[in-house]
Amino acid sequence: MLAAVAGAFAYVGTVDPNEPGHYPVCPLLKLTGAFCPGCGGLRSAHAFVHGDLGAAFSANAVATAGYFLFAAVWVLWLVRAWRGQPLRIRLAPAWWWGIGTLLLAFTVVRNLPFGSALAP
Repeated sequence: MLAAVAGAFAYVGTVDPNEPGHYPVCPLLKLTGAFCPGCGGLRSAHAFVHGDLGAAFSANAVATAGYFLFAAVWVLWLVRAWRGQPLRIRLAPAWWWGIGTLLLAFTVVRNLPFGSALAP
């Protein structure tokens, strides 16, 4: 899993998504003109790989937070595996509803005029 994630980040770090023609356009953006929660994720990953956290956060704040969350869970898993303890993350349904609500709110706000700072 780590090799796949590292490979994907290496590719996005090498092939700049800011240059047109390298990656497909978001279907939701193309059809409706609205930004989905993932819009700007490739630009965010590219900036993150190059160490520009401000640009990464500006391109997609949720994705950037997700990179840090993924890294934290990976380190936690590594420590627990080293100690011979399994890592089981079980989230109650309320957490899943909260995450969905957060993503929905992020999507709505980034498409409104006052939330344009969250748009990629």
